[in-house]
Amino acid sequence: MKQNALPKGFPTTPEAWEKLIAAAPEHVDDPDSPYDPNDPAAVEAYWKDAVWVLEGGIPALRAALAEKRRQRGTQKAPVKVPTTIRFDADVLATLKATGRGWQTRVNDAMREWIKDHTPA
Repeated sequence: MKQNALPKGFPTTPEAWEKLIAAAPEHVDDPDSPYDPNDPAAVEAYWKDAVWVLEGGIPALRAALAEKRRQRGTQKAPVKVPTTIRFDADVLATLKATGRGWQTRVNDAMREWIKDHTPA
């Protein structure tokens, strides 16, 4: 498949885009839309995380998406250190049965235990 292949009738010049935009209706009634297209705040909220790439084709889009995925939000707490710990099967099953966040709860329980059992 050609990377620069556009559907038939797709605007290819800035003038064609301007003409298409000028012909667009002022009010849109689309019940299948995931947001109200007539509400500027809803439109802004829906598209706030969109990745815009104006030039460079598919390779540029892939690079922009990879960069966006690579970004991470600010840390809410100090970075945790990955480790390996071995539990008995029944203990691990019970911990996992408590649902999402079981590792955080184990971490909190260990923190409480450390408060009462300081190393000598």
